[in-house]
Amino acid sequence: MKQPYHILFLAGLLAAGSALAHPGHPGHPEGGIAAGMLHPLTGIDHLLALLAAGIWSARQQQGRALAAVFVAMMGVGAAAGMAGWQVPGLEGGIALTVLVTGVLVAAAVTLPAWAGAALLGSFAILHGNAHGIELPHAASAIGYLATSALLLFAGRLLGRLPLARYAGAPIAIAGLGLLAL
Repeated sequence: MKQPYHILFLAGLLAAGSALAHPGHPGHPEGGIAAGMLHPLTGIDHLLALLAAGIWSARQQQGRALAAVFVAMMGVGAAAGMAGWQVPGLEGGIALTVLVTGVLVAAAVTLPAWAGAALLGSFAILHGNAHGIELPHAASAIGYLATSALLLFAGRLLGRLPLARYAGAPIAIAGLGLLAL
């Protein structure tokens, strides 16, 4: 008998509004390590992309290296954001990362290590850039990089489960929803 959990998960994703990780929302912290640590957890776009990247990397050769590349390139994107540079089309690009990582997971795509690193690295620059713009403090950067690493690790643990592939389609659909916002 199939469990209805995937339907509830999908409904929750589709019901999620715009990313609340971004400043300007009531109760959004403005800086510091704690604010940085909470930041990736409070926006569905960042949360899903990091978990999906972790799930996908767990199923790739050199998967640990892919996760490390993601965190390192996220730091590069954050530094650029803190310096005042914003990637053009940033919000749409972030939504696209959710869609693509969901498809990678759902379709069980395998890429050569260099291609996986280039793909996840480019995604990480977008996420890091958004974080660096929104929380441009060094303490915040330490926080969101630490939480991002933990989310990638959690995704890698989920990626070892036999049914992890089925998380990809709802994540991709959520990415489509984010693109439509």
